[in-house]
Amino acid sequence: MPKATETVLEIDLKALEHNYRYLKSKLNPKTKFLAVVKAFAYGSDAVEIAIKLDTLGVDYFAVAYVKEGVALREVGIKTPILVLHPQPVNFKTLIEYKLEPSLYSPKILKKFLGIAKEQNLKDYPVHIKFNTGLNRLGFWENDIDYIVQHLNNNVKIVSIFSHLAASEDAYEKEFTQKQIASFCKISKEFDEKLDVKPLKHILNTSGIINYPEAQYDMVRSGIGLYGYGNDSAIDKELQPIATLKTIISQLHKIEPNEKVGYNMAFTSDSYRVTATLPIGHADGIRRQYGNNNVFVLVHGKKAPIIGNVCMDMIMVDVTGIECAEGDEVIVFGKESSAEAFAHAGNTISYELLTGISQRVKRVFI
Repeated sequence: MPKATETVLEIDLKALEHNYRYLKSKLNPKTKFLAVVKAFAYGSDAVEIAIKLDTLGVDYFAVAYVKEGVALREVGIKTPILVLHPQPVNFKTLIEYKLEPSLYSPKILKKFLGIAKEQNLKDYPVHIKFNTGLNRLGFWENDIDYIVQHLNNNVKIVSIFSHLAASEDAYEKEFTQKQIASFCKISKEFDEKLDVKPLKHILNTSGIINYPEAQYDMVRSGIGLYGYGNDSAIDKELQPIATLKTIISQLHKIEPNEKVGYNMAFTSDSYRVTATLPIGHADGIRRQYGNNNVFVLVHGKKAPIIGNVCMDMIMVDVTGIECAEGDEVIVFGKESSAEAFAHAGNTISYELLTGISQRVKRVFI
């Protein structure tokens, strides 16, 4: 692969395919696969990722907001797209682009049914979200009668679903099993009270790995597609698709007791060599990663970030590392995972990946 000559986020589409096929291998042959491409496909590029996954045969896509779904339709994606958190102000656009809303509360249900009736729609596909313990979005189990009473021929429920709160946490297995049992009860009651039998889905990436018995008709995967499975054993089977690379802009030789960066946050304890890199908190490397909390790789060797992270630059300690201005630096990727980088900064890979600014050039392999 060519060496970086500027800050880039390199996206490996073969790794994406590997992860998709690995996760599919955990499923029953008839279980459908929904790919979550919200938040710019977890910081990658939703359009490029969706186009690749579309060629691999995913059954559904999911985005958070209508605008994200519109972007996929405008490049020709025809696969069904579930909008997980649609806002009523965007319902008409949602319908125009044939996106499918998650309806999660009485207010949202009424508003969508009103617009569906106004536009004289027939059997428009919608999804019903139930809250089984995450307490974020969703109808309660005792809302089933309300939902059934308000339905009309303008819409058709194509799926009911819920979301697990801690499927990656072995210590919360009992809680997860209660969520699954609650969803099972909801599904059974829903089927009894509706003429149609909608798809059911509750598993996320960690759920696919840890609770395969709860596959139902479809599963949803986001972080797993991008190379992280919330478990070190699974991470070995997956391949991170994103590698954040930058270069050395300048080297400095500093003396003992010299300061580096804003607020003089770093003081040299001896003769040191520092490298300044063209990446900072405006690119997604937040201030929490500074002050020796996290390292980058320079020719495979660890170089800690020293001092406070600047808006457009970071400084790293390259003492003892043979390097020159213009040399490539790996911030995170296959050699040093985003999960480890994020953990050292007291956060999670999701936040790090989705926080990489869109001013960082994406390069696809």
